[in-house]
Amino acid sequence: MICRATLEQLDDLGTLFDAYRVFYKQESDLIRSKAFILDRLQNKESIVFMAFDDDKAVGFTQLYPKYSSARTVKNWILNDLYVQPEYRKTGYGEQLIEAAMSFAKSEGAVFVQLETQVDNSTAQSLYQKLGFQLQEPDTEFLLYKRLT
Repeated sequence: MICRATLEQLDDLGTLFDAYRVFYKQESDLIRSKAFILDRLQNKESIVFMAFDDDKAVGFTQLYPKYSSARTVKNWILNDLYVQPEYRKTGYGEQLIEAAMSFAKSEGAVFVQLETQVDNSTAQSLYQKLGFQLQEPDTEFLLYKRLT
């Protein structure tokens, strides 16, 4: 099941976010992780979707708004995607991305952008499978998907 995160899910979301940070070589700091997520949700600075296997939180994705003055539109950056290792390759990552894309499209976005590490080939193959296109191969692995 995929749902939009609420403050009531802060404990589960903070734990997932801390694991995400550890995946990206940061020190575990559950208090800091929960505080960061709490600020984003309370200040309405991001949109978070969570994946559940029965009642267990197993993954999340976080979107941040991206504005274009020239185009006068708001698009979205899919900034974070994390699924617990034992639940990877079971469809949760794809479901989270699809929920994020559906949300962005419902908000009138023209595209969703994301970045991942150049050595994260697992994530890259998932993103490309879902239609994201590589934009800047010499820097970060930056992709975007136009919404139609």
